[in-house]
Amino acid sequence: MLATRDVAGSRDFSIRRLGFEVAFEVDWYVSLRRADAPQYEPALLDRAQPTVPEGHRIALGGGLLVNFEVDDVDGEHRRLVAGGGLREVLPLRTEEFGQRHFIVAAPDGVLSDVITVVPPGEEFAAPYADA
Repeated sequence: MLATRDVAGSRDFSIRRLGFEVAFEVDWYVSLRRADAPQYEPALLDRAQPTVPEGHRIALGGGLLVNFEVDDVDGEHRRLVAGGGLREVLPLRTEEFGQRHFIVAAPDGVLSDVITVVPPGEEFAAPYADA
């Protein structure tokens, strides 16, 4: 669950940009899903909602990074950055630790790291657990 100042804006970003659909919605809470990953159902919660304990009603933005693993990170980069106008905060690149990815900022400063797993470089192959 992500606490947000703007549930509707975060919902719209998640639908338009990240391909989610609404599973359940009221004005202070939205549950999202994707047909290709029905086991995951992220939710957005108005940070000022009374069920959130006093003193904890803050947006989570700073320091929060949400990973989205996709089959074609280059295609998602074209769709979101080149075609969609999102500003990347980390440009598309391949990491030796086994990811090709880029990062964009969503509403409230939540970072979305869009990732395709690639074979790791030799230095990083050993730390991976056997699948």
